[in-house]
Amino acid sequence: MLFLIGISISIALHELGHLTPAKKFGVKVTHYMVGFGPTLFSFRRGETEYGIKAFPLGGFIAMPGMYPPEEATKARHETAAAAQKGGTAAGPNAALDSTDNETSGRLGDGTDDGAAAPLRRDRKKRKGRLFEDTMADARGFSNQEIEPGEEHRTFYALSVPKRLVVMFSGPLVNLVLGILIMAISLLGIGVITPTTTVQTVVECAVPASEAQQRPASEQNTCRDDDQLTPAWEAGIKPGDEITAIAGVETKDWDQLSSVIKDHAGERVDVDFIRDGQAQTVTVPIIATERPKVDDTGKAVLNPDGTPQTETQGFFGVGPVQERQSLPLAEFPGAVWDQVSGVFHAILTLPVKLVDIGEVAVGTKDRDAEGLVGMVGVGRIAGEIVSTDQIDVVDKAQMGLGMLGSLNIFLFAFNMIPLLPLDGGHIAVGLYEGARRRINRWRGRGLVGPFDTAKLLPLTYVCIGLMLCMTALLVYVDLVKPITLDAIFNSGG
Repeated sequence: MLFLIGISISIALHELGHLTPAKKFGVKVTHYMVGFGPTLFSFRRGETEYGIKAFPLGGFIAMPGMYPPEEATKARHETAAAAQKGGTAAGPNAALDSTDNETSGRLGDGTDDGAAAPLRRDRKKRKGRLFEDTMADARGFSNQEIEPGEEHRTFYALSVPKRLVVMFSGPLVNLVLGILIMAISLLGIGVITPTTTVQTVVECAVPASEAQQRPASEQNTCRDDDQLTPAWEAGIKPGDEITAIAGVETKDWDQLSSVIKDHAGERVDVDFIRDGQAQTVTVPIIATERPKVDDTGKAVLNPDGTPQTETQGFFGVGPVQERQSLPLAEFPGAVWDQVSGVFHAILTLPVKLVDIGEVAVGTKDRDAEGLVGMVGVGRIAGEIVSTDQIDVVDKAQMGLGMLGSLNIFLFAFNMIPLLPLDGGHIAVGLYEGARRRINRWRGRGLVGPFDTAKLLPLTYVCIGLMLCMTALLVYVDLVKPITLDAIFNSGG
């Protein structure tokens, strides 16, 4: 429930991002709604109705003029063209009528003989008429609440820069909200970080290739002929704080590990503090075969699924894990990793959807790091809240992490330059601005707003694809859900 509230607040703030500049620029906003479907609650303040709908899977604000009237898309261009020719435009559709007459003359010039030609023309007319009717309906619905004299308060009447501000402000709110949530999580609560204080001391050093061949019962025990670790032989104990190795000050665990790896096979001094007293021991850093890991700490696997290994220095201690605030200098990098990761996931979305389709038909297992829909996210959030294996602070941080990732995803997804997404309206605005500039360079004068109704077929295709994607994810989340244990086991 808390996660659902968080999602609803994120959506509400997204729509508020659109609403605020729209009202600032004088656009008439008739509706501000969070959710879709039947209205559960609403009230009117001024000319705007504010409300909450049954399904919190999105939201919208209604601004007249999202689809400009046909006469608005032509009037200024024709007026400018007539002025340049020294003539007078007979009306908003004068140029169109002239073109239609010329076309009719060409169609009747006798180049297409036989009964098939009129039949083909009739079919084209019927298809064209159906599309024209659809566009006309969209324009009419978009402009039905424009009162006489309010044309200047429509969305299409805004200048291109103002339209871009209105459309970009919604996704921008999600980006800022996602970054703020990440700041609360990483800078406020902190991250679990290995320290230079010893928690465990390993007794023996067993090469990784040999350890893989031992039975499970011997994985945590030493044989008589196993080599003892330098830390065990030197008498290092849990609670000791290692301050330097080989004369190199070790301020954090990563630095400590790096120094140990670089001094494989060498004898080095190890400085540490025990019970407040500084001590030093000289130990041989042994060279042993250890599992290879990537930058995220995950094991690197061979094509056959076995862990890759590498020779490196080994001392034989494990660190105490403490929650520490992420250094402020590292926070921009963490944000960049999150945002770029989301954009990469969107770019690879078609491939991931194919994988989900294979999961749906039963030919593939569900990937714990793959796509997950809102149902799956809600399920995971419920498991986080109900489990006893995670403390309250970790639960809060995981919940914040999911909510922050969701907001960054909303930002990235809405920036896709396809209608009906915000990115589609931004792309149309940029195209219109470029078109106007080119026309001014050519001396053709002003042109009207781009007729976005012409993009309705593409819009319907995009909506259909998004609905299919949503339905597929809902089905897979219900039939083959991702569990919290699967996420932990995958290292995600």
